Amino acid sequence: MFELRSLFPPMFLIGENMFFADRFAELQQNQGDDTAIVFAGRNITFGELISRGWQVGNGLLGMGIPRQERVAHLAKNSPEFFEIFIGACASGHATAGINWRLAGPEIEQLLNYTENSVLFVGKDFYGTVEAIEDNLTHVKHIIAIDGGHDRWIDYAEWRNSQEAQRPKIELKGDDDILHLYTSGTTGLPKGVQLTNQGYENVYRAFIDNDILAVDNNAVFINVMPLFHVGGVNLTVVPLLRGASFHLLVDFDPTAVLDVIANHRITNALFVPAMIQMLLQEPRVRERDYSKLEYIYYGASPISQSVQEEAAEVFGCKFMQLYGATENYGLITKLAPEDHAPERNKLRSCGRPVDGATVKIVDPDGKELPVGEVGEILLQCDWILKSYWNKPEDTAEVKAGGWYHTGDAAKVDEEGFVYIQDRVKDMIITGGENVFPAEVENALHAHEDILDVAVIGIPDDKWGEGIKACVVIRPGAKLSEEEIIAYARSRIAGFKVPRSVDFIDELPRNPSGKILRRELRKPYWEGRERSVS
Repeated sequence: MFELRSLFPPMFLIGENMFFADRFAELQQNQGDDTAIVFAGRNITFGELISRGWQVGNGLLGMGIPRQERVAHLAKNSPEFFEIFIGACASGHATAGINWRLAGPEIEQLLNYTENSVLFVGKDFYGTVEAIEDNLTHVKHIIAIDGGHDRWIDYAEWRNSQEAQRPKIELKGDDDILHLYTSGTTGLPKGVQLTNQGYENVYRAFIDNDILAVDNNAVFINVMPLFHVGGVNLTVVPLLRGASFHLLVDFDPTAVLDVIANHRITNALFVPAMIQMLLQEPRVRERDYSKLEYIYYGASPISQSVQEEAAEVFGCKFMQLYGATENYGLITKLAPEDHAPERNKLRSCGRPVDGATVKIVDPDGKELPVGEVGEILLQCDWILKSYWNKPEDTAEVKAGGWYHTGDAAKVDEEGFVYIQDRVKDMIITGGENVFPAEVENALHAHEDILDVAVIGIPDDKWGEGIKACVVIRPGAKLSEEEIIAYARSRIAGFKVPRSVDFIDELPRNPSGKILRRELRKPYWEGRERSVS
């Protein structure tokens, strides 16, 4: 297979066969004075952003960080993420976005698995890292993004002491540039290796499929966390097209609506739960959204009533995107015209984008006809290189030259894909992926819990809510509140069950496997789509 290579500084690469570092160099040259990011009242130009990125890259090289090592980022949304990402792209390193919603022990596990020697940490998580610092087996350099720590490296001082010229490093198509995380069937995290060439391919797919074919007139807003592939894609790709975006630390409906109305926002990405919360804001109908052109959404379908109200309020087009971290977040799109009520396609996640081939297969790998439910398999030029240090899992998910999504679905006569279930029982709640085993493992540690199964049930706000079905030991007394509190002390808040059912025995098949479908069935009866 032909592999593109970039060796700085041959400027003839500018335009076509490029990697992200080359494209950022082009932006610095051509749009250096234009605004790239607006954050907390500050306008940051492309020239400032990219020069700082080069400084970060040179700083990593100056520390002697080996080529292709991960550099971990644990912080809420801020421009520094993009400085680190740009710098790592140029210096031959990969940015590892850590989910800051995780509990301290989970973050410790993730960092030790990643084997990174550098950790960039934001002020909100200084205490979290201090509590686990002695247990981090590979971290040698902790860099305090917001400064003010008495032992760790001050980010701004360190960055500003580096050369502001692009690092002179050979880049290869197979180089990892982003390292994000997904969960396995056991609940243990898996690092997903995303490469220069893979991102170049998906970048072109976003443009060729008229998803992000924007220019420097577009103004985005981002509230999605930057440890998610969606948050990265809907910021980095627009930047590379010369567009700007307003970056918010957290999702606050009033703040989001004010930015959309007051700063001429043209494009936005939300999960459906966020759209619902925007519509419930008291003054949502009192603002001017006339510049808004597109709202993208993903992670779950949108109900017809919510979509119709949102279309009325915001007056823009809607596009659903379906994908996973392993496929750079892009498999299908539900185009704006397919949101029309008469199309009756809102329960679908759309059709495969150009460049992606999808088939539905049975457990034996046999392709199924229209209307029959099986697992979605995918072929395209933007598939993960591998799972970090997990060759067996990688071989399984890429078996037979197809990416096995683990999602069960059917396809209609027009080629629209309808997600029916998750082969591996994953729950998506508010855009966050939760595997039942993670929650079950935490609850099993309670001395009075004999058995437990965790399922996803319909939740109008979050897409799915987490329910624990618990068998308690004979003679023990436990309340729903006590179980929820116990879970909250051991796992991240978004993984904690919102409700508990007490049952006498879990349904199991002859081999002892829990029959989750039997537990879910009463809650999903009458629903067109059994999961988000």
